[in-house]
Amino acid sequence: MGGLFGQVSKSDCVLDLFYGIDYHSHLGTKLGGLCAKNSKGYSRAIHNIENDYFRSKFEPDLDKFQGNFGIGVISDTDSQPLIIGSHLGTFAIVTVGKITNLKELGQQALRKKVHFSEMSGGDLHPTELVAMLICEEDSFVEGIVKTQEAIKGSCSLLLLTEEGIYAARDRLGRTPIVIGKKEGAFAASSESCALPNLNFEIDKYLGPGEVVYITPDGYEQCKKPGDVMQICTFLWVYYGYPASSYEGINVEASRNRCGAALAKNDDTEIDFVAGIPDSGIGHAIGYANAKHLPYIRPFVKYTPTWPRSFMPQNQNQRDLVARMKLIPVKDLIDGKRLLFCEDSIVRGTQLKDNIEKLFDYGAREVHMRPACPTLIYPCEFLNFSTSRSTLDLAGRQAIDEIEGNETDFLEEYALSNSPKNLEMIERIRERLGLTTLAYQKLEDLVTAIGLPKEKLCTHCWDGSSFF
Repeated sequence: MGGLFGQVSKSDCVLDLFYGIDYHSHLGTKLGGLCAKNSKGYSRAIHNIENDYFRSKFEPDLDKFQGNFGIGVISDTDSQPLIIGSHLGTFAIVTVGKITNLKELGQQALRKKVHFSEMSGGDLHPTELVAMLICEEDSFVEGIVKTQEAIKGSCSLLLLTEEGIYAARDRLGRTPIVIGKKEGAFAASSESCALPNLNFEIDKYLGPGEVVYITPDGYEQCKKPGDVMQICTFLWVYYGYPASSYEGINVEASRNRCGAALAKNDDTEIDFVAGIPDSGIGHAIGYANAKHLPYIRPFVKYTPTWPRSFMPQNQNQRDLVARMKLIPVKDLIDGKRLLFCEDSIVRGTQLKDNIEKLFDYGAREVHMRPACPTLIYPCEFLNFSTSRSTLDLAGRQAIDEIEGNETDFLEEYALSNSPKNLEMIERIRERLGLTTLAYQKLEDLVTAIGLPKEKLCTHCWDGSSFF
């Protein structure tokens, strides 16, 4: 997915910038970058973070940086920030999102005899394309607005100039940007959790398509937000950090409500409730509290040396890391009827291994309650599960077993408690080896978040979307 952080300050901001970007490490696994500006110009560093943490890779660089302004990124797509020289002046830029019409926009540019310098494996560099489109106009604001109008998918960005930072949220608000303030400084961040330990207070959540210009003295609105929003629901389900809030709605509180919704109509007899670490924990606590049942940890996550399970780009390595870092606690498993909450079931490979391990350690029953409906449609907007084909999704595997290659019935499978929906879930349950499996209803998920459905992107569950 990726995350952005930028700061403008009346004093040096490099240390704040370093920690602000680091607080976005849960949003990406491939590349990190930062750029600071002072009176002598722009300084930049970019590192691969697939096998190490942002903090470890960038800490040795800190002495090389000075500046009152800076931007940075955690990215799964391309190396950034880029530093661009143009008729608008020199600027640095970072982006997050997914441009679904990248090739089309690139071909249009090539017909204008524009050239691209940042190419990887023959593919266009998304951030360079965005910078090029911005530079076609007569001002940064005009360029950003025109670029957002041209892009299909999503693209939120920070653009660092000589005097400040432009922050622009993608046209339909699929990814968030929040403005923080403290004495003598302002920050723009994808995650609000990056702000409190740096002594920033939340001052404003940008609306969909909104553009602001930030200086050490404040910020001004350059473009008002649009009327239509499609923020990614998965931010509350999985991607977002528990301490963060989007649209003023806290992630952990929403997950607690989501777990309570799972419990509402569930009469399964169990001994304990547990969460698959880490993102399943908030949902499980909500379930346990609603049912007045004890919450336990049959799996303990070992994090001192094992990085995140999906950090390696190779799927076999990801599965290995996931298996090695979750240590079972036999005393809490043997002879017990356990119900687990999980944020979602994507492929189910790692989950199947965990379930087998639970039964190997003597569990009587293992019940699973994913906090969202069955994933049926691959994400078109935020690079979620882009390394997987459609049929890698557990839901689509089950549908393929039932229907073959027929896709005319997907809407029926997406409808909660319909005959086809229940048949699909039963196939998944059998494959995973669970005692019972029941997914969250989409309407209950929406209620747990607290925004109207039309303001949420629910494409991966029901196929609905605005492009």
